[in-house]
Amino acid sequence: MKNIFGVLVFASALWGLTSCSSSSSKDMEEPGKEEENTEEVTDFYKGADISWVTEMESKGHKFYNAAGKETECTALMKEYGMNAIRLRVWVNPSKHDNWCDKEDVLVKAKRAKALGMEVMIDFHYSDWWADPAKQNIPASWKGHSYEEMKKDLANHTKEVLQLMKDNGITPKWVQVGNETTNGMLWSVQTNEQGWEIKDENGNTIITESMGHATRNPKQYAGFFAAGYDAVKEIFPDAIVIVHLDNGFDADLYDWNLGILRSNGAKFDMIGMSLYPYWAESFHNKTADQTIAGCMANIKRVSAKYGCDVMIVETGMLCADEQGKLVSAQVLEEGYKQLARIIKESKEAGCKGVFYWEPECKPSQYKLGAFTEDGRPTRIMDAFKE
Repeated sequence: MKNIFGVLVFASALWGLTSCSSSSSKDMEEPGKEEENTEEVTDFYKGADISWVTEMESKGHKFYNAAGKETECTALMKEYGMNAIRLRVWVNPSKHDNWCDKEDVLVKAKRAKALGMEVMIDFHYSDWWADPAKQNIPASWKGHSYEEMKKDLANHTKEVLQLMKDNGITPKWVQVGNETTNGMLWSVQTNEQGWEIKDENGNTIITESMGHATRNPKQYAGFFAAGYDAVKEIFPDAIVIVHLDNGFDADLYDWNLGILRSNGAKFDMIGMSLYPYWAESFHNKTADQTIAGCMANIKRVSAKYGCDVMIVETGMLCADEQGKLVSAQVLEEGYKQLARIIKESKEAGCKGVFYWEPECKPSQYKLGAFTEDGRPTRIMDAFKE
């Protein structure tokens, strides 16, 4: 996601950060358990990151299909033509009710498996959000040396993946880091709620630069290599993804991937974030420029680095500044943009498109794809085509 603080509509009313017992959702039986489906063979994946779903369920939120029938969220994603689910994992989110810890991830992964859907595990290597603006070192790893932190990263990776393996889950893809545009495992100054504090110029204040790509590029590459090897130790056939934001930015990809390659780090796939809304807001690019630039970059990096590419995050505007559902006209434009991204990325040789948290309410997140009462908007129809 693009700087999650800017993404969430009402930080003061973050339902995701309020205390609530997690036991009811984490103990829910996964859908379709009695009639497990066989995976479909495909070369292109349509998916969604629905990591928030168990937390939403714990607060009584329900989901409904286009016919108005109450439907479990993972099953609803499949109903809309998706064949894969992406799930983030945090190291120790105890300050955030343990959502997205390894046990919570397992609950959601079981649901996807029961429906015959592929699973992507997205390691943040943080106790909470990790993105280009921050990659905060987990509390239990602070003060450790570089070599010790590589072991911490590897052990955490193997612990989570072994739990998946012990429960019959075989992830097709594993992300080593989330939007590691500026590296991983470097910390910034935060407030009591965990949000980054910025200086007078709007920049985050770095307090620990251990794996910062600019300040310590070799250590960034070393961390990624440790994660790669850890994944392969548990799942040798898993596809390891390096994930960067701004898929349209060719220079960014050459710089970051160049650091990894020149320092001996391996990756199997390049993951991109593609958000036309944020590109317009922060980079003064039109949706057409953003999408066209990303498609060109997909072809370019695939050829240059000799590996597949996937859009692992995208999203369209679904809420206004007041957290209300946007007009039908804006939703239609979002549908057209998403349909174009899916169509053109497939034509460009991309291996899939994942929507980031489509199930979210407009009052919760600007770029979801559902109504406040849990019903899919027009945007979701793009996945049916």
